Amino acid sequence: MAIQITDGNFAAEVLESPVPVLVDFWAPWCGPCKMISPIVDQLATELAGQARVCKVNVDDDDTQELCNRYNIRSIPTLMFFRGGELVDTIVGATSKENLVARLRACM
Repeated sequence: MAIQITDGNFAAEVLESPVPVLVDFWAPWCGPCKMISPIVDQLATELAGQARVCKVNVDDDDTQELCNRYNIRSIPTLMFFRGGELVDTIVGATSKENLVARLRACM
């Protein structure tokens, strides 16, 4: 299962992660977010130990600083981090194959 991220645990779970991280910025009312959510959850299980998969609910009060910092204006926004640095971004729904390829490129 993907790790739920807030302003409070972002640094520890994402920026300080020893493995690459996929962060899914989403909202419960977003149709495209609902389409890719099962894929994101699958990747969390399939890539356990090789990569970290996280989710940020953009509607939560405790994620607003994070959403502002990364200028989240459209969802889903999927960001890829390696060594604490943002290295890639996808805006909009995409395929599992594309997510896996982009994440593997970060490894």
